[in-house]
Amino acid sequence: METRSGARLIGTITKIDAGVITLKTDYAGDLSVKQSEVVGITTNAPLVVRLASGTTLEGRVTSEGGAMKIAGPDGELTTKVDKVAATWSPGGTDPQVAALQRHWTYEAAVDMTGKTGNTEQLGTQVSGRAVLKTPQDTLQFYTAYNRQVSEGVKSADQFKAGVDYANNFSGKRSWYMRDEGGFDRVKDVELYNVAAAGIGYDFVKQPKHIFTGRIGLSYRYEGYSNPLTANVSSAGLDLGIYHEYQFANSKLVNRLAFVPSFNDFSNFRLTHESYYELPILAPAGSHAWALRLGVSNDYNSKPGVDVEKLDTMYFTRLVLSWQ
Repeated sequence: METRSGARLIGTITKIDAGVITLKTDYAGDLSVKQSEVVGITTNAPLVVRLASGTTLEGRVTSEGGAMKIAGPDGELTTKVDKVAATWSPGGTDPQVAALQRHWTYEAAVDMTGKTGNTEQLGTQVSGRAVLKTPQDTLQFYTAYNRQVSEGVKSADQFKAGVDYANNFSGKRSWYMRDEGGFDRVKDVELYNVAAAGIGYDFVKQPKHIFTGRIGLSYRYEGYSNPLTANVSSAGLDLGIYHEYQFANSKLVNRLAFVPSFNDFSNFRLTHESYYELPILAPAGSHAWALRLGVSNDYNSKPGVDVEKLDTMYFTRLVLSWQ
């Protein structure tokens, strides 16, 4: 592959999609090069090439004098690099078609902390998430359990599970429904549930940068085992923010949800999570390992008796993703 600056890059072209050429190399791993900066491509093995006009041809690619020639069993075609809309390996799937197909992705995460000596401490958190996604909609199931024991006394014992569905019905606009439930025995919450629905708007919607805001209506329930604490059962608002930015080899994710009650706006729950994720092993097939460094906050403005309003947790998590 030859660039406008005269540089020659040697490797295997795995795909051309959305104006980016992905080159697999032995010396630098996967390289992403802007298609607009490439003037010539030569391959030893056949590729399936789809041009911007819709024409598709499979064959070996060569370049000379700014022209690109595709030669295969179905004939020859001469074009330019900037006219290529997508490429893929013979027998594979057009990236445009693959993007429209529903497919599941999964992740499982775990972190453990411990200490012995002057003090005894053991903490464990496990979580999982399953996502079914197309350009039009996203369905997510998630769950997490956190248990912390210090000097034989539980300092955390909480579980949550939820489902979230969003449908992009018009450009950057979407509607959503979500439901989350669980318990927090340290905070004296026997059962909580938040069900909500509303609309969302993508302030930023790019392949590697997403910033989405949500506003809707909710129903919040919190049941306490201590009779001195009044249960919460109220309709309210549901406000949320989701932000994700993908760097070259890492990503930053921020989530925020704010649920105030209509009958008392000073009674609300605020949850937040931010993390930075780094790959720690090169993907092996459909599996990838990563390290997740982050912080989460759970704020209840009117908690149970003798319970703090804010819980903050810092974490380092090992994450396995697959599809």
